Amino acid sequence: MKTCAACGTENPDIARFCLACGSQLAEAAPPQETRKVVTIVFSDLKGSTSLGEALDSEALREVMTRYFDAMRAELERHGGVIEKFIGDAVMAVFGLPRLHEDDALRAVRAAAGMQAALERINVDLQRHYGVQLANRTGVNTGEVVAGDPSTGQRLVTGDAVNVAARLEQAAGEREVLLGELTYRLVRHNVDVEEVEPLELKGKAERVPAFRLVGVRQAAVTPAPRQSEVVGREVELARLAEIFQEARAASACRLVTIVADAGVGKTRLTQEFARRLGDDALTLEGRCLPYGDGITFWPLAEALKNDAGILDDDTLDEAKAKLRSAVGEAGDDVAERVAAMVGLGDEPFPVEELFWGVRRLLTTRARARPVILVVQDIHHPHNVSACLRSAEASLELRYKVTETIGIVPFLDAGNVYDTSFPDLSKRLFLAAGIGARYYTGLGPLRFDIAAPLHRRSGDRPFQIYVSLGQAF
Repeated sequence: MKTCAACGTENPDIARFCLACGSQLAEAAPPQETRKVVTIVFSDLKGSTSLGEALDSEALREVMTRYFDAMRAELERHGGVIEKFIGDAVMAVFGLPRLHEDDALRAVRAAAGMQAALERINVDLQRHYGVQLANRTGVNTGEVVAGDPSTGQRLVTGDAVNVAARLEQAAGEREVLLGELTYRLVRHNVDVEEVEPLELKGKAERVPAFRLVGVRQAAVTPAPRQSEVVGREVELARLAEIFQEARAASACRLVTIVADAGVGKTRLTQEFARRLGDDALTLEGRCLPYGDGITFWPLAEALKNDAGILDDDTLDEAKAKLRSAVGEAGDDVAERVAAMVGLGDEPFPVEELFWGVRRLLTTRARARPVILVVQDIHHPHNVSACLRSAEASLELRYKVTETIGIVPFLDAGNVYDTSFPDLSKRLFLAAGIGARYYTGLGPLRFDIAAPLHRRSGDRPFQIYVSLGQAF
């Protein structure tokens, strides 16, 4: 059947013009298969045969419907695409039709979320039907060949799919097994137990696997790099100049760093903070690409890291750490900051939350200037939330720095959205800041890149350095 591009009516293959609107029908282009690196989640119920013996057909259908609805919701919430349901198994792909830089992490979070969702529905299933469900899950990353999504064909084939299915079969009850590449991509965000390499059907060699223990709310920061930063002296000197200017004027300065992925924005801010050492306190938070309740995530993450709050802390332990970080700012400040970072039960107006954070930062800035780094405001699905959080952050800095001198640096991340220049302007105007600095990072100059290439033994790799633009 041919589908009319003008009205959407399906027409016989023999038709040259649409039978509904008369538009000329274009010949359908052949499907375009693509080769992509994706992450596959394969999950299967354990003991479903015995479940059928314990329940009548209608009850079994109700139980399975609730199960699949819960699994689908978790997978789609994290950006996965349901590939297919096979009996009591479900397969989802992360990275189709659109790739994300954190597809592997999204898949692992979805797998963990599926386990949590299963525990919730098991409470109701036990109460109403006297049964509980248990599943096992495999997560694997690799190269596949995908069908053309424009034709509705998302079937993926490849060894990565087979390994995901084999990992699921090797997993225990309510366990999630990760493939080696998946673990390497998410290792800073998860807790795992290494298992003995698995002998999987169809694989000539044993396959490494890792049992998922938990997913961290915040990634463990790798140890700072000891390698020397090359070709960034112009930008580092400019940042140092802006820092001294802000300190002398007791006024806020906003620095926006924009560049393609991998150029070195984070590395630049890390090196600058390292060089400042004890001359400044650096707080860092990041905007998340998706999720619920993340409007003020960058601020909350920065403040929790500053207080030393860990994911496995109890509520009382976390509140005690926050109270210690607040110090002489007082209990009123502690209550409002706790509400902002998700540790308080009492709701407060947004203005009071801002007031609490202002007072906290005022206290911390009495000894030395504070640098706030907000990473990754580029995520197109979350621009409005990131904007609100960043505007709030800059408003806080401005009101404090009238007398103290707090210096925020905004790492804009990769520019994926054409709205970014307007976003940067709005941040600047909303903050009421007297000076704004915008710097771009680009490829290395040849006189720097050539010697490095020779020292590498002429092995191909990418090298980046600045364009020297700071204004």
